[in-house]
Amino acid sequence: MKPDVLVAYPLRSQQMDMLEERYTLHRLDLAKGEEREAVFEKAGPVCTAMVVNGHVTVDDTFLSKLPALKIASCSSAGYDQMDVDAMTRRGIKLTNTSEVLLDDVADMALLLMLAARRRLPQGDAYVRSGQWGEKGMMPLTSSTYGKKAGIVGLGQIGLAIAKRCEAVGLTIGYHTRSPKSGNDYAYFDDPVKLAEWADVLIAATPGGAATEGLISAEVLDALGPAGSFVNIARGTVVDEPALIKALEEGRIASAGLDVYLNEPNPDPRFAKLDNVVLYPHHASGTEETRERMAQLAVDNLDAFFAGKPLLTPVN
Repeated sequence: MKPDVLVAYPLRSQQMDMLEERYTLHRLDLAKGEEREAVFEKAGPVCTAMVVNGHVTVDDTFLSKLPALKIASCSSAGYDQMDVDAMTRRGIKLTNTSEVLLDDVADMALLLMLAARRRLPQGDAYVRSGQWGEKGMMPLTSSTYGKKAGIVGLGQIGLAIAKRCEAVGLTIGYHTRSPKSGNDYAYFDDPVKLAEWADVLIAATPGGAATEGLISAEVLDALGPAGSFVNIARGTVVDEPALIKALEEGRIASAGLDVYLNEPNPDPRFAKLDNVVLYPHHASGTEETRERMAQLAVDNLDAFFAGKPLLTPVN
């Protein structure tokens, strides 16, 4: 008998084939409306494992329908829509895939920073529209070399961003709840103090209630009219109305955003601003990384059913 696994969010096709071969799958991801309750009713007593993603809300109500659940293998880095405390109380292990996506996400942070400060989209439009030939050189932009980058959150992704920022000539500072060992970066115990010090502020902290609105209007004001803000974390980490207002009023110079409060339909005011570079929550969106993420989700399931240590446990 193959073990029963609930699929709340699908993996890539190759990894779904692996799951089909090794497990009996209960496809919640394919169910609509009342069909979902029928899947829960059948899966609840038998599914000890679940494949999920950070876009799925896993709360007490959801968990109550899966009394046999022992592991949730998440195929994303973020899990802020999951009640980890409730999962821990119920003895459910959660795994994620931060380790395999950090390079692409860190690359995107650097890309958004440089594109925003050097006005890459505007430069592209300047050439395509013929304005270069009509008006001559476009206006000067702001250099990044020699400036200071403040990183909010110095986990694996934050560290990867720091290394890339160092490579292009920035000095690094960071804010976390307590200092991190193993680096000589400047530590700030308050994000406002970090923003006052920095020329570029990069949000790389997990989402969830603990970091909601961490990048506040006060933080953005401290960053100042020459500063740039980059967010590859979660839309909830920043006070989005305050960010839009700061960009509209020129109280910060620019922003590069991969994440938003309302996805996939972010606030339409962003589209009207020419000092923000927008990307569709796609920082990890390469073929190679998505393949590794899906495979790690499978590998965590395999380890669980083999009685081996989980590869990337969260709780």
